[in-house]
Amino acid sequence: MWFKNLKLYRISQTMDFQETKLQEQLEEFTFRPCGSQETASMGWSTPLSKGDMLFHAADGRIWLTLKKQERILPSAVINAALAEKVEQIEIETGSPVSKKAQQDIKQQIIQQLLPRAFTKNTFIHGFISVKDKIVVVDSSSDGSAEAFLAYLRKSIGSLPVVPWSKRNIQADITLWLSKDNIPMDVVLLEEAELRSAGDEGSIVRVKNQDLGSEEIQHHLDAGKMVSKLAIEWAETLTAVLNDDVSIKRLKFSDVFKEQNEDIPKDQLHARLDADFALMSGEVVRFAHRLDEIFNLSADNI
Repeated sequence: MWFKNLKLYRISQTMDFQETKLQEQLEEFTFRPCGSQETASMGWSTPLSKGDMLFHAADGRIWLTLKKQERILPSAVINAALAEKVEQIEIETGSPVSKKAQQDIKQQIIQQLLPRAFTKNTFIHGFISVKDKIVVVDSSSDGSAEAFLAYLRKSIGSLPVVPWSKRNIQADITLWLSKDNIPMDVVLLEEAELRSAGDEGSIVRVKNQDLGSEEIQHHLDAGKMVSKLAIEWAETLTAVLNDDVSIKRLKFSDVFKEQNEDIPKDQLHARLDADFALMSGEVVRFAHRLDEIFNLSADNI
């Protein structure tokens, strides 16, 4: 299990977290498929390929998987059925169908189509580590990450967390380009996004571009700030670092992942366990390094 995006949260208070009770707490919110008249359903699912456990623990870090199932009803299908029904009624009655009546008909059509609609499953993975004071969600979306946190909070009763960074690091990563004061364990890759100040400011996205070039320097001189920056860290991973300290397009190096290559592929459970332990440990190390680089802990005192 290799996360691809990171939403990082700091455990802000002492937690009364009991791993021995966790399975019982999660079972109360186990995933169940959508009912015939439900548009969506959500709940905990086993992180591993099989088994009844709704969490997996490795090195004190708890891996959880939130499963969501949605019924897919394309708006084009609904609108076509609605137009056909409205036309039929207007022919029969000789009168136009009001907007309110059309809304009622639309709801009836949805209820009729729901049981026959295809379903789509999505999974949100995350882990919690009380000893490391961190919760990590594999998501590029704030909404999905918040859904994960809300379900976890509902399941265990309390989850005192705050975003890993309380401030925007735009100015910090802009200095990496303008003054070349990059940390020793960070390598800048050839991709970035620069923005002008203000909501209506211009945006420049560059890829396969030397970030030390004159072109980039001109944008910096014009007042643009770096909002996204592709980096390599400690020769173990590459990622796009956002100015809110979220991480996208996370990719671990082949050399790093090969540490578990000695585990036979047919031992799936053992491989998933080892991969999660390796991956989550490095994610925690990376998060704490970001803490040091940007002095984020000082903002939480």
